[in-house]
Amino acid sequence: MAGKSLQSIRGIHDGLPAEVRVWQRVEAAARKVFGTYAFSEVRLPILEPTELFVRSIGEATDIVSKEMYAFTDQGGDNICLRPEGTAGSVRAYLQGGLTRSGTQRWFYIGPMFRRERPQKGRLRQFQQIGVELFGAAGPLEDAEMLAMAHAFLAELGIKGLTIEVNSLGCSVCRPGYRDQLVRYLKQRAGDLCETCIERIEKNPMRVLDCKVASCQAQLGDAPEMVGHLCEACETHFAGVKQGLDALAIPYSINARIVRGLDYYNRTAFEIVTDQLGAQGTVLAGGRYDGLVEELGGPATQSIGFAAGLERLSMLLGETEAAGVDVAVVALGDDVFAYSLQQAAALRAAGLSVVHCGGGSAKRQFKVADRESARCVVVIGENEMHAGVVTLKDMATGDQHELSIAEVVKAISV
Repeated sequence: MAGKSLQSIRGIHDGLPAEVRVWQRVEAAARKVFGTYAFSEVRLPILEPTELFVRSIGEATDIVSKEMYAFTDQGGDNICLRPEGTAGSVRAYLQGGLTRSGTQRWFYIGPMFRRERPQKGRLRQFQQIGVELFGAAGPLEDAEMLAMAHAFLAELGIKGLTIEVNSLGCSVCRPGYRDQLVRYLKQRAGDLCETCIERIEKNPMRVLDCKVASCQAQLGDAPEMVGHLCEACETHFAGVKQGLDALAIPYSINARIVRGLDYYNRTAFEIVTDQLGAQGTVLAGGRYDGLVEELGGPATQSIGFAAGLERLSMLLGETEAAGVDVAVVALGDDVFAYSLQQAAALRAAGLSVVHCGGGSAKRQFKVADRESARCVVVIGENEMHAGVVTLKDMATGDQHELSIAEVVKAISV
């Protein structure tokens, strides 16, 4: 690599300190809010069997057919980088033997991978927060899941968001609707984009979600699933809306919401913004009652959602670095060992500490400024012999000779 500049893979970028601070802010809000709803964090592997996603997401979906990073490893196993978290959560739920352990409430945080065309807020490696509820008996759980999503974004202080909900029906009412939609789309196939023409037979509901203007122009009077629900789905959807009304959660019905994955049924929802252009969805999810059974488990009613950290970060802006609590300035080589010991004692007390490395006092104070240190501990020979340090408040300029214990007490106030 000598003499050549290093380049990152297109659509995959580093999380540098400024961005990670924003991610940590989002993660802290998630852990706080999800904890109040009795959800627990799980840690799932990044590598999964390719077959897991072929069976769960569907071979005809864009994720599996075009976007998934799949390969055969040295041992001949077909594996992939996970493109989403729900299928892996179901696998873990089944392999963990938890199907008879009552309701499971999980959330996870980590990277997902899709070979999409990089664009604003969408990357090939992206950070995601996901939530899964196994044992979601009815519309009450759906309403509470939406309420939790709303509370999470409210905790972040994000404004100008809109909650949109829809029903995707079930195995009883969806086939008849699908046939009607396919007939409608075939009559207009000549005016649809190439991708939508492919979707007519494979995944016709995805056509409704196409962002191409010429396609949208053909869909004005397309049949909508919400108008073709069976009685059970209609009752379920009414219960979801009743729950949201009871919780005073604002929402609107968007009959064009579809999910790109085959396993979703009944409740589907998105939280969107007008601040990110065409890719305005910041959180999305829905119910997937048949997925656990599809992957070999018992029939299990389930619901979940996911949110991308990069998109949320774009709405939040940068989070200022906290700065360190103490910068240690050592005046002279003779006090260097003593200054290291005092820095270690301050860290042991839970303070963030930077040792300025010795040298001239001017240089070391510049280091303290660059680190945005709240206070500076100055140590010379007089301080070392007296067993104290000089604590200087960088905001006020006040300084006092104190013991390390007194420094900890003063800074922790």
